[in-house]
Amino acid sequence: MKWKKAALIGLAAVMAASLVACGAKEGEGSGESTKLKYTDIKLGETGTDIKTEIKVLNNRTDLLKDDYAGKPWSSYIEEFNKEYPNITVNIEGVTDYAEDSLLRLQGGDWGDIMMIPEVDKSDLPTYFLSYGSLEDVSKEANYIKKWSFDDEVYGIPSTAVGRGIVYNKKVFEQAGIAELPATPEEFMADLKAIKEKTQAIPLYTNYFAGWTMGAWDDYVGSTATGDETYMNQILLHTKAPFKDPGDGTHAYNVYKILYDAVQNGYTEDDYTTTDWESSKGMINNGTIGCMVLGSWAYSQMQQAGENADDIGYMPFPITVDGKRYSQADSDYNFAINIDTGAKKQEASMIFVKWMAEKSGFSYNEGGLPINAGNTAFPEVYQSFMDNNIVFLEDELAVKGEEDLKNTLNADSELMIAAGGNTKIQALIEHAANKDMSFDAIMEEWNQKWAGAQEANGVEAE
Repeated sequence: MKWKKAALIGLAAVMAASLVACGAKEGEGSGESTKLKYTDIKLGETGTDIKTEIKVLNNRTDLLKDDYAGKPWSSYIEEFNKEYPNITVNIEGVTDYAEDSLLRLQGGDWGDIMMIPEVDKSDLPTYFLSYGSLEDVSKEANYIKKWSFDDEVYGIPSTAVGRGIVYNKKVFEQAGIAELPATPEEFMADLKAIKEKTQAIPLYTNYFAGWTMGAWDDYVGSTATGDETYMNQILLHTKAPFKDPGDGTHAYNVYKILYDAVQNGYTEDDYTTTDWESSKGMINNGTIGCMVLGSWAYSQMQQAGENADDIGYMPFPITVDGKRYSQADSDYNFAINIDTGAKKQEASMIFVKWMAEKSGFSYNEGGLPINAGNTAFPEVYQSFMDNNIVFLEDELAVKGEEDLKNTLNADSELMIAAGGNTKIQALIEHAANKDMSFDAIMEEWNQKWAGAQEANGVEAE
């Protein structure tokens, strides 16, 4: 679901040249941006006299269908228009959003609101309107650090997700699993039990879809380390981040779960035949035991068949010093076009705030609360509450290193938590073919990371 940063680097020069050549559109750009900030908006009061039309470029094409099993876009817009009848909202869905959205951003024809693709943080002020300072906006919205830069906020989350595993409760019952696993060893034992005692595929990789592979990267930060500074600060200066720490934690043990599951035959018989859309119904009807995906997948799996009550979401099986954690961060974020003109910007900001505060979108999609002060957690997180899981939001990179992870990712070609799907697919291939040991793969990744650090003059320990 995320842009492949190596491809992004290839576009950078073109995008920069395009901006120099074209600049802001006359009458729409600098000088005519709204002075309104996120915290200035009082829904139902601010902008009730605005009459305009806005376009939202979005990744959720499934919500464009009125027969969507959850709540479709048409319902949200209908409710929004009860308060703001003169703001017309048009949703444009993009199937391959991660890649196509960047091309649209380059061309400038994307509309008024878009979900932020994988751009460098330093480019945020070039394309998007600031919602206000990090300090101010954080008083009203959660999980906004991801798309902030230089103390300004450029993205408001559509939803926020915890990190765990979606699973079929009935399959786990049939396998005799009484307690959810807390360590890689326990999880592997559970997969073995499912293989031996049920007809279900214990762990479905969804190899063929590609983007689903990137989910594994999302667990190597605070989920596997218990440290919210790890992903954006410590990792950048760690000499060998893929070495075995010897205690069942960190990236080594996240990826080893997948490798061991494939090598032991606890995944589908032929990884090349996996199918994303079919997998939803398969886990709903008990053909699949579990899949490693963010909490956003929970509602989709529930809605894929008649067995919604059988779908559960459990914490990732890594314990750090007796405690368990879940990285909690924003999914795609709403950003406003800096060149769209003051009236459309105001209407756009009103719509974004309405989505965060009144729509219930994040809750409906199994997400964490976006509106600050809201403590209503959806049922997807029941097992997290039962097991005292601590949610951690990644801290920002230190000043001056905001784009360093992107650079190291591109130079190492590992793309950690930035669309590194191919490395995970390769790991599955090696595990299935038994032609490269897991430790050899991790050593190769360590060398690539160290090479990128050396090339960029990064001190590593």
